Parts: sequence; structure tokens; C-alpha cells
Amino acid sequence: MRRLAHAGARAIVDMSYARHFLDFQGSAIPRAMQKLVVTRLSPNSARPSPCAGTARCHSPGTETSSSEPETAFFLMYRDIFVTRFVGVNASDINYSAGRYDPSVKPPFDAGFEGIGEVVALGLSASATHTVGQTVAYMAPGSFADYTVVPASVATAVPSAKPEYLTLLVSGTTAYISLKELGELSEGGRVLVTAAAGGTGQFAVQLAKKAKCHVIGTCSSDEKAAFLKSVGCDRPINYHAEHVGAVLRQEYPEGVDVVYESVGGAMFDLAVDALATKGRLIVIGFVSGYQTPTGLSPVKAGALPAKLLKKSASARGFLLNHYLSEYRAAMDHLLKMYTSGELVCEVDLGDLSAEGRFTGLESVFRAVDYMYMRKNTGKIVVELPHAVNSKL
Repeated sequence: MRRLAHAGARAIVDMSYARHFLDFQGSAIPRAMQKLVVTRLSPNSARPSPCAGTARCHSPGTETSSSEPETAFFLMYRDIFVTRFVGVNASDINYSAGRYDPSVKPPFDAGFEGIGEVVALGLSASATHTVGQTVAYMAPGSFADYTVVPASVATAVPSAKPEYLTLLVSGTTAYISLKELGELSEGGRVLVTAAAGGTGQFAVQLAKKAKCHVIGTCSSDEKAAFLKSVGCDRPINYHAEHVGAVLRQEYPEGVDVVYESVGGAMFDLAVDALATKGRLIVIGFVSGYQTPTGLSPVKAGALPAKLLKKSASARGFLLNHYLSEYRAAMDHLLKMYTSGELVCEVDLGDLSAEGRFTGLESVFRAVDYMYMRKNTGKIVVELPHAVNSKL
């Protein structure tokens, strides 16, 4: 992986906003930071299309140019006492391949979410936040030592625990999609695919909280045991049992809701498993993300007839289309976690061949680990304090 030249690097802090920033003397901002930058569109995480880059951190008083309107920003940071974490998502591949927004051209920053401490903030942001406060944030460019984000997307959390980070994308996706599209009711049968993953774990628990009977697919006996521990009534290890056969034999009337994120053959099984008036919620199709098209083949030609025959429905869900619901969902999930009602399983890679995911360079390993279906829960990368930074 190559480094981006200093001369062309984007400043972390645009000092044209200098008069709006507070507490710079109390913050520990080094002269440079590391971040991952997508320099070539590609769905292959094993290749260095996201490159390690160095960006300058401008000190107060440094002149830079900007024509952007004034706004309130946070500068996120974890100091020597607090570890910072970033989340890894299956959709990181789609983003680096340019599938979400074709108008975004390389180079652009990678990563969707993180947790850390505020080291500087805009004047209007100071009304609700303080330097040193721990916040979790969902914003592009989180794969970086420091991140500048709008104050509106930062959620105050009690501490820099990675469990809080699991709620930002994975937790809110499960909560909002089931609430808006699932029509969950007591006694309903809910099938969750990739149930032991970052989002699946929350779909299982939230469906169980709604007093549903929950079925979850997974890839190992260890994951099946985890699913049992969070309330899944019928885990199915598809390496030991055929999912379609289990559904036909044990649920002959079908399932009321399918929470689907795998795609391909699993999508076809999900459609066939729908009950009369069943609802299929598609939040992804991870089995195809690493292909050139981003898709795995499905029997789409028969889909209209199958849905019509059962008066069933299939709906997609993308979190960005439901941001008006985001804050309330995040607040609710935080309350559930702090009260002990919700398990937020984190996978830091301790069981991976090369050990714990530590440092930006391990993001590539973490993505590969996820696509090899090794993770249980949300994959999180730890960004330890750089002891050689000029603080």
C-alpha cells in the first residue's frame, strides 16, 4: 500500500473555521494522521484499492483555503487513556466499489462508523458536547486516526466500549427495518439469515422481544450456540443441515417474516419459505458483494408468481432512507443495552489466524475474515494510541 503525498493531503481541520473552534490548547492533535483512502474502485479487499494515506493536521493559525459553508464539526480522537474503535461492515465492499453513489469518484475516504473522544468542536456544537466527551458517530471516512464529522451525527455514549459501536449501523438497521417493515406480532415465525452476524444478532433479539418464534441460519455449531444464548428458538447450521429441508419439515405453513442479507441461493430458499401474506425484508446480499456485478444469481423470473400465489411481499431496506427514524432508534437501543435487555456481541478477531484486529492495516484482514464467515457478532477494529505521535 502506498502513502498519499503530503502536498495533496486533505487537512483534518480546515482552519478557515478557526474562530469557531474551542479548546485547541487542551487537545492533543499531532501533525499527521493515518487514514484509509479508496484510490481505485474495486470490490476486492485483498488488493490495495483502499490505500493507507497520511494527512496533515494543521495547527491553529495555519492558513488553508475552503469555500464550504460554516458548520459545527467534531474532531474525534482517542487519547492515551482511551482506546478508539471502528466498525467493519459488509457494505464497505460496496462503498469501495462505487456502488452506493456513482457520483463519488476516487480518491475518497473509507469506513462508516467509529467511537472516540472529542478533541475540538465548533462553537454551536459546544452547547451539547464538550472536549473529552466520548461519542459514537456514523459518517463516511471513519477508517482514520482522526475524523471530522458534523455534530448532528455524533451520539454521546458513557465510554469508548466497542459494544456501543455495534448499534450505530447494525443495531439501527435491524431495529428500524423490523419496526417499519416487519409488522411483527406475538407468535409470528421469523427467519433471520446470517443470524450470528453484526446485524443478524439484533434482528434475532428484537424479534424475540416481540414474542416471535425465531429461526436463524449460521455456519457453525459455535454460532448456533451463540444464537441459542440470545434467544433464537431454532438455529440452523447450514453446514450440518439443509436449510430448505428444515423449513419444509418443521415449518410446513411457512414463516411470516424473513430477514434476509445473504442473497443467491439463500434468497431463493427464503422466498419459498414465505407463508401466506409473508414479508421478505432484504437488507443486503452479501454473497455477491465481491463479484464484479455485486450480485449473486437468483430465480428472479419466478418471483412475481411466487409472491402473488401467497399474497406475499418483498421489500428492500437501506438505512440512509430512514435517517428521520435514526436518532430515536439509537436512543432506544442504548437504553436497552445499558439496562441489560440487549446483547451486543463484538468480534475483535482474537480467534483469527493473525490475532486481534489492531490498527488500520488490519481492516483488510477484518473484511476478509467477515467474508470467510468467521465472525460472531459485529467485527470491530481497535485503533490504539500512536505513542510516537507529536502530542
